[in-house]
Amino acid sequence: QVQLAESGGGLVQPGGSLRLSCAVSGSIGSFSTMAWYRQAPGKERELVARITRIGSTNYGDSVKGRFTISRHNARNTVDLQMNSLKHEDTAVYRCYASMYGSDYWGQGTQVTVSS
Repeated sequence: QVQLAESGGGLVQPGGSLRLSCAVSGSIGSFSTMAWYRQAPGKERELVARITRIGSTNYGDSVKGRFTISRHNARNTVDLQMNSLKHEDTAVYRCYASMYGSDYWGQGTQVTVSS
């Protein structure tokens, strides 16, 4: 059973930074794609960042230049470094993984950007 567990969310002031981590049961090398999505109240879920098995990345337009996704095969984690946070980054952030056509999701972690 594949399980994804996010950590690192919390309350941060505008302009601050947070680092989210997604711990994966099993080897993350088995996953073709891993990603972070977010959903704010009243809004649709949106892609934050995606990374493939070979390390190719892409980002949502609203976070380009501020967020960085990375995968750490030795630790079986996928991290999201978030810098220069804005109020509009407030959302529940969920980890996603794809393997052999199946999708897996974590429960999510709340990120709140507020002064």
